[in-house]
Amino acid sequence: MSNEIWMREALALAAQAAAAGEVPVGAVVVKDGVVIGRGFNRPILASDPTAHAEIIALREAATRLGNYRLPGCELYVTLEPCAMCVGAMIHARLARVVFGARDPKTGACGSAIDLPAVATLNHHATFEGGVLTEDCGAVLRRFFAERR
Repeated sequence: MSNEIWMREALALAAQAAAAGEVPVGAVVVKDGVVIGRGFNRPILASDPTAHAEIIALREAATRLGNYRLPGCELYVTLEPCAMCVGAMIHARLARVVFGARDPKTGACGSAIDLPAVATLNHHATFEGGVLTEDCGAVLRRFFAERR
């Protein structure tokens, strides 16, 4: 399946976050063409600063596989991951991460900082941005415009 199909699944999860009053970010973990983890932002609902979409999706995937390491898995997320999430992705040993919109304030894949480029890290996944960027960015712009 294509990057766009998985990113549309992540966008549907982002819509759930927005409906709950959370910043609209969604994520899916895919292994062998099957979604094995889903998540959307819920730090406010969960009173948990780590409850980012990516972390929730990683936890679900790890539980489903019975392993904290997720080799051969790909994660699709609507917004460039932050440093915490990139760290978790590296520890999970993901093969690939695909994101939509860039995050100039906290993005850790080249925007605010570029953690995947740190050569001394013990694992290196492929990080790719720019999939359905406009759609992903529009969801965020609309959410914040409604709050102003």
